[in-house]
This record gives sequence, C-alpha cells and structure tokens, in this order.
Amino acid sequence: MVFDEVHFLDDAERGTVWEESLIFAPPSVRFICLSATVANIHELGKWIGQIRSQPLEVIESSWRPVPLTHRLWHPRTDVFELQDLEQVRRRTAGLFDASSRSERRGRGRRDERGGGRPPRPMQPEPDLLIDQIVEVGALPALVFSFSRKDCERHARRNSGRELLSRDERARMATLEAELTALFRLPPSAAGNEIFQLARRGIGYHHAGMLPIDKELVERLFTSGLLKLLFTTETFALGINMPARSVIFHSLKKFDGEKVDWLRTREYMQMAGRAGRQGLDRDGLVFSVLDDQTLAEAPVARILSGAPEPVMSRFKLSYSTILHLIVSLGRERLVEAWEKSFHHFQHRAGTPKAQARLKAEQRGLLEAHLAFLTENGYLDAQDRLTPKGSLARLINGYEIQLTELAFRGVLENLPPRALAMIFAALVWEERRRGGGPFLPFRMFGTLRKQVDEVLYGLTRSETRLGIPSPMKVADWGLTPAVLAWAEGAPMEDLSEVTEALPGDVVRCLRMALQFMRQVRRAIDPGWDLGVALDNAVAMVNRDEMDARAQLDLG
Repeated sequence: MVFDEVHFLDDAERGTVWEESLIFAPPSVRFICLSATVANIHELGKWIGQIRSQPLEVIESSWRPVPLTHRLWHPRTDVFELQDLEQVRRRTAGLFDASSRSERRGRGRRDERGGGRPPRPMQPEPDLLIDQIVEVGALPALVFSFSRKDCERHARRNSGRELLSRDERARMATLEAELTALFRLPPSAAGNEIFQLARRGIGYHHAGMLPIDKELVERLFTSGLLKLLFTTETFALGINMPARSVIFHSLKKFDGEKVDWLRTREYMQMAGRAGRQGLDRDGLVFSVLDDQTLAEAPVARILSGAPEPVMSRFKLSYSTILHLIVSLGRERLVEAWEKSFHHFQHRAGTPKAQARLKAEQRGLLEAHLAFLTENGYLDAQDRLTPKGSLARLINGYEIQLTELAFRGVLENLPPRALAMIFAALVWEERRRGGGPFLPFRMFGTLRKQVDEVLYGLTRSETRLGIPSPMKVADWGLTPAVLAWAEGAPMEDLSEVTEALPGDVVRCLRMALQFMRQVRRAIDPGWDLGVALDNAVAMVNRDEMDARAQLDLG
C-alpha cells in the first residue's frame, strides 16, 4: 500500500485515520510512505519499524531534478532576491511609514463622516508580476491563493489576456470538443466560464467547484494549453501537475483558527510544483508581498527554513476501541495506544514524565470506555451489546448514528428526512456565525429531536473529561439537501444556499457513504434498511453519482 503525502499524519482531521491504518493493518500488508516535506523522517521511520513486522528502510534524498529559484515581489520594489530582503526593508521603511500615516488620515476623515470601520489593507494584485512572467516566457504558471473567491476573481481579472498562439487555439478547440463528448456535456457547455477562460489560456481550480469541473480544468492543464491557473493549495496535494513558475499571492493563510504565516512545509509543498522535468532548467517561485509582509514576515524561515516536524494527532475513535476491546480486552487496549506515534514521540522524557503520560493516556482511554458502558455499548463484562456491535461497523459518526437508530429517531421517516440528518452530521459551515434561518416546516420537530440526542451525548463526554466532544448536527445545508432530494437540479441550489457546488457534492456524497454503511451494518430485517435504500436512490443522481461520473472519464 502506498501512503503518498504521509506528513498528513499530523492533519487534525485525517491524521488519526492514517495512523490507525499503519498501526492496525494486517501484518501481511506492506507500506511505501512518501513525502517531500518530512523533517523528522528518521523518527517517523523508526516508529513504523517498531509497529510493523517487516524490515524497514528509510530512503532520503535531497536531490531535486529541477532546482527552484525563489524570488520576492512588491509593486514598489519589483522582483528581488531573498538575500536582498533586509536592504529592501531599510530602503522602503520610511516610504511605507508615510503611506500608512496618509492612509490612517484618510480613514480618519471617512470615519468622521460616518464611513464606519476602516478598510483592511489590500493584498497587492500580481498583475504587473504576471506581465513580466508572460514577457519572459515563464509560463505556464500556477498562482496560489488561499481564498476560493480570489481564485475566481483573479482569473476573471486576467481574462483579457490572450496567452494562446493561433496553433494552440486550434488545439484548444479540438480538446474542448473531445472533453465535451467524453463527459457528455450539453451543447450549452461551450458557453460556460471554464471553456471561455480556457480559450485564452486561463483557468481556476478549487475544492468548491463541481468534481466534473475540476476534472475538466485538470485535463486542460495537463494538455499544456492552460498557461495561467489560479488555484488553492489543493492543487499541490496528490496531483502531479507541475508548471514553469509558481506565484504565491500571499504568505498568510487561515489555519482553521486564525490567519497566520505559512509553515515552511506548506510553502515547500506548493513551491515544489514549479519546474517541469525535461523541460525547465529551474523552477521559478515568486512571493507577492504587501507592506506588512515585507516589513514583518518571517520570509527567510518560510522560504528556506527547515520544514516543521510531523507531530502525531492520534486519538482512538470509538469504533476502533470497540474493535480492539473484542480482540484485546480492556487491559491490552493501553498497549494499542502505546503503539501510536504520539506515544513514541513523547517516550524520551524522564521516568516521571513517561509515567505521567501513560497515566494520562490510560485516564483518557478509561473515560472513553466509561462513556461506552454508560451509554449501553459495552456491558459490565466489556462485551459488545447490540448497540456496540452496530457502532463497531460504522467508520465515522458511529456513536451519533447508532444512538439515533436505537432511539428510534430514524424510524418511519421519509427518505428526504433521512438524507437531511445524514448530511447534517457531515456538514460543517465554512463561514463564521450562525447558519441560515430554517422554517419549522423543514422537519423542525425532527431536527430538535436529533439535537437533543446529540447534545446529550456531548454533555456525557464533557462530564467524563473527554476533550473535543463529538460533532453535533449542522443544519446549514438543509434547504439545499431537501431541494436536491425533491429533484431540483444543481444550478437551482444556489437559490437556497450560499455553499459552493463542490462543497454540496462532497457533503452529500459522504452522506451517501454513511447511509450505505448503516444499511450494511443493521439487521437485514429492520425496516430502516428499506428507508435508507430509498434515501440513497433519491440522492444518488446526476452530480452526486460518483460512479457514473467516474465511468465517463
């Protein structure tokens, strides 16, 4: 089994699953773990060597077939090298200070007139830099932006460029016809924005797009006919699509909690897309700086520092605990925890520190076991109850779904209501603040019943000292889910939700997966199975039907 981008072990959402896979996979399974950005590779290798039975070899190479050249750009200073950063800072400090004072005075006058909160400083547009890159022939270029809206805005802002030659325009027309036939697109697809921009050699790509639209952009880019692609960091993960140049629109991003400077590993991951083997002598990487970034950013650390070490985010899921307690028993569950990379990374303390860590791990494990016992998943002898047997077969939201099923909340519901509940467990609102107002007719009583059950579970976890309580329902996508279940086409969903189409598809495809999991896990004679089949059939059409769309390509 190949684990590409194995540094995702320290991803807050996915890291535990990756780590569990390495720990609990059958002994016969062999792994190849790949990454270009693991600083503590020998530590990681030593841990894997301890938990897997096969011999392990760490292969490390710093050789890059196409070396990278890193440069900085500010609209007032033009392109310069990292080694000149301090000199540029000294030369421009007074200019930026004067500019800031002028901006503050202007904002003050606007505020006195009732203009409200002063505007935030704008990130400079990279248009002049793109002009230079086009002029010197350093295309194709990937422009990384950490805002989906900015990706689309930049692409439209540059849509006046003509980046294709006459021959390339002819090839683009042929490719457009081929892709239209391959993906069975309607004739009207010729007028969609993706093809309109592509005819000028421009595109955008982000996770909020429909899967088929992302696939179109990726096919267009690999053809070599997209010369300027504005994209989020997702394009740098698991996709082998290099370019001549890479541009960072900003060296800051939202990390889930706050806006902060990029980690070195993140920068390296994206910068590594510059340079095409066999075509380019080097890969060009440009970072666009605003006044604050030029003055304050840890630019040297971001561009040339050592990548941050991979740190474990391991926490045993309830499903894994239920699996292991059957085969190992309560006492040996601690041994399973001790196989984690988290435990391995904290092994090198004093005996007192190690004892404290082990006590903390045992205490957390006992809290999870107490929760499972109190809520009827384990009996007094640590044997699985019917609830425990069901939860053991569901991988993700296992407690929430099992509890709703056993309390009868899922009984006698129309298929669209089931789809609404499963989608609400998956959905997490990207925007801050509350979700949309939902009228009571959208199963208001049912939503309240689900909330009461799930909030009761989180209160139980909190009382037992379990950190990061389980996810509760997020009903923000409910209008779109119900509209889709009632047969609305994808383009009509924008009337009932601000969520991007790609986010809607991702949520409903995951909801389909969990409906299928529960269907397989429950007793075949349970009436809930038929209702789940009907809900799956109702949702799994058009853009949601992943298998049908995969067969097209």
